[in-house]
Amino acid sequence: MIAKKSITFIAVLILALVSFKGFAGDKGHHDKGNTVDTPEEIKEYIGHHLKDAHDFHLFTDNASGTHYGFSLPVIVWTSKGLKTFMSSAFHHDDAGHVIVDKGDVKLTKVHSKIYELDAGATTVNFDEAHHPTNAHKVLDFSITKSVFGMLIAGLLMLLGFTALARGYKKGKAIPTGFGRVLEPLVIYVRDDIAKPNIGEKKYRRFMGFLLTVFFFIWILNLLGLTPLGFNVTGQIAVTVCLALFTAVIYLFSGSKDFWAHTLWMPGVPVILRPILAVIELVGFVLIKPFSLLVRLFANMTAGHFVVMSLIALMITLKDAFGPIGSTGMSLVLALFISVIEILVAFLQAFIFTMLSSLFIGMAVEEHDHH
Repeated sequence: MIAKKSITFIAVLILALVSFKGFAGDKGHHDKGNTVDTPEEIKEYIGHHLKDAHDFHLFTDNASGTHYGFSLPVIVWTSKGLKTFMSSAFHHDDAGHVIVDKGDVKLTKVHSKIYELDAGATTVNFDEAHHPTNAHKVLDFSITKSVFGMLIAGLLMLLGFTALARGYKKGKAIPTGFGRVLEPLVIYVRDDIAKPNIGEKKYRRFMGFLLTVFFFIWILNLLGLTPLGFNVTGQIAVTVCLALFTAVIYLFSGSKDFWAHTLWMPGVPVILRPILAVIELVGFVLIKPFSLLVRLFANMTAGHFVVMSLIALMITLKDAFGPIGSTGMSLVLALFISVIEILVAFLQAFIFTMLSSLFIGMAVEEHDHH
């Protein structure tokens, strides 16, 4: 009963946060404060929301033009070595391209990417596509919004599972506190995902990875529903890394029997075996990881896009239904989709974990020879 109350509280809290999620400010419209009026500005705002950033921009005071938020550390490797500073150094001027002078190197930020100016350059020159012509990209190791979100997810997992483990260590048959929420989910991953797909004998070896992936994706998906602007699982780099972890694990855990069936499939004509070996290798090395990363990336990005587009109805339909009518319609539709997104947040974590366990199970399975 307590676990159900905790889950209900979390769901209500997320819904409350989502209800305040709106067009709080757009860095592409500093001359007009918070104003986002046209379809082009809305499209630009949604695109900015889906991208990663080097700072958190919460809102802008229309009267004073003051931007409220907090900066994050910038860590870049330039031609002159490692440079570190806070992202607030890229404060916005009229042109939007501030040159940060770090002594022997000059840096600027264009379209959320940090560039190093060529030697002797003092301003940024652009081509017709608005790409810098006298600057080049640097290796960026900064703590961006996505990295910050992953650190929060990792901290929450560490605190939650530490409390759960502490309860078991003390001999408590029933966990207390937030552990009562985690235990049913841990048992669910074990009994309904790991055991059926990997097998009773070998599932324990991979439980750590499966639990980490499940809760990591689930927490990040829930953070994406808050007004802070997280879209971690909607970043292709993050989903690529998660899929690569799964691929490395099942490729290096594959049994001799698995590789024998993959590289020289028994029961088929010898002339077809090399062809089938290539197809199987492409499937395990490329197609299966690609399906994992694209499914998570596409679903979460589409979810954010739909929610933001529905919120934008209060602007685009203002003339047709009036301010009150368009706002009410936007709020109802956005809340409805947000409830669906809470389900999708869990569903995408489940699907990624389920497919990962399935691929691992295929690799470690021992085939029967008759």
